[in-house]
Amino acid sequence: MLTEEKITPKIQELVETELRKGASNSRIANLLDLPYKEAVEIIDTIKEKIRPQVGENIAFKFRGEHMEGTIEKLLTNSAIVNIDWDNSPKHLYDLMEEKTVVNFKDIDAFLKTFNMEDMNIEDTEE
Repeated sequence: MLTEEKITPKIQELVETELRKGASNSRIANLLDLPYKEAVEIIDTIKEKIRPQVGENIAFKFRGEHMEGTIEKLLTNSAIVNIDWDNSPKHLYDLMEEKTVVNFKDIDAFLKTFNMEDMNIEDTEE
């Protein structure tokens, strides 16, 4: 059985990179120089770790432009994203309006959000 200790940072990076490129499990197994079955266990474990969640804020590229948004719904290999127009180029609004579909491989980064409740800041309004 696969233990997560077998997944080194180097393996993690290689698999993530290949998954984002859309590589097949066979190709990744070959690159890892592992039997197919063992490689698939590693790939599935890493996929679960990197799979985005509903509500996460992401950065992605569209036509070479940096854009940001919040995941509204997950599909098999992509997500429906509400675009954050405060942090995205306004000239693309006519093309995309409020939402777009973003392939997981096109996600550049997961962005931190600051929630006032998480910061333990009390409302001092009197």
